[in-house]
Amino acid sequence: MSQVAETSGAPAAPAPDASYDGLRLRNLTKSFGAFTAVDDLDLDVPRGSFFALLGPSGCGKTTTLRMVAGLETPTSGSITLAGQDITYAKPYKRPVNTVFQSYALFPHLDIHENVAFGLKRRKAKEVDAQVKEMLDLVELGVQARKRPTQLSGGQQQRVALARALINKPEVLLLDEPLGALDLKLRRSMQIELKRIQVDVGLTFIHVTHDQEEAMTMADTVAVMNQGVIEQMGSPADLYENPRSTFVANFLGQSNLIEGRITNRAADLVTVDMQGIGVSIPADRAHADGDMGWVGIRPEKVLIGEPGATLDAPGNTIPGGVISDVSFVGVSTQYLVRMPWGQEIQVFAQNTGRTRLFAQGESVELSWRPEYAFLLDHAQDATAGAQKDDA
Repeated sequence: MSQVAETSGAPAAPAPDASYDGLRLRNLTKSFGAFTAVDDLDLDVPRGSFFALLGPSGCGKTTTLRMVAGLETPTSGSITLAGQDITYAKPYKRPVNTVFQSYALFPHLDIHENVAFGLKRRKAKEVDAQVKEMLDLVELGVQARKRPTQLSGGQQQRVALARALINKPEVLLLDEPLGALDLKLRRSMQIELKRIQVDVGLTFIHVTHDQEEAMTMADTVAVMNQGVIEQMGSPADLYENPRSTFVANFLGQSNLIEGRITNRAADLVTVDMQGIGVSIPADRAHADGDMGWVGIRPEKVLIGEPGATLDAPGNTIPGGVISDVSFVGVSTQYLVRMPWGQEIQVFAQNTGRTRLFAQGESVELSWRPEYAFLLDHAQDATAGAQKDDA
């Protein structure tokens, strides 16, 4: 089945214009024996964008990147870049560079010489000036004469980035580039990578299994699963309006509650959710049959004492009992067991306006209808929930 990348709205087949100046994949497939790693993929990446391929291990994202880099040969399909067919071009003849998780710096050369290496091999002019400009861009100008072993992991990653960018590739490929860094450094590097991409204006394609990385940096995220793109769009679109249970669970966390569709209007879908009538905006309803999964993000759920007035013009869902409480500083995370046996996750901001609830207390829940979404009941409600962080 041909997989055409979706936006958060209707599926859109990329235009067949051969003059497209970005990266274009058409019917791209890669099989290893009986296993299909990438399955009939169509994708357009606009020039100058920061694009992320996001998904769990084994979903096909790295194989896709390696085909673009020329490190894997497609089983079928085509790859064009700035209108040029590069499907079978040698890696060194492609206008792309790759930054890997392992920095692959030359330990016997200082930082300046590491960055200058490619330019000197090509006998480029004004090498020193170009290297200085690039090291200033990655804020390592004063470290130019140090060896890689004298730098931190984050600094070494910036050197690898500068060495790739100095070649002025049409596309920079980033293969899990921050995976070896600790959490605090990884977060600061996310901001740095985005700043550098904006400054240089090149196309960045970032492969990651880390949803925070993808959502922090990318203009557009394509969520991959089993060799195809489940959904593509802006980080906000994917998070707020997922079209599949896999996307709903893989990007953050979601409560998915079984319900029966009772009415479909032009702008609103009504669902009987465990005996309670709830409404979902029609443009956030993605269920074809009579049954569906009502989805709501934990931070969108309001919690209060029985009979309390909750600040949400939605339905009150009574009968909850707190089964677990986790205080995490900025918020308190509750598990609330509902009368039908399901535990609902609630993330309550610790603003001080409301008291903390204790395990065993009775509570009521509510949420605004415009925050809910509806997914097809034929989909597995647990799909994407177990992320592989290996």
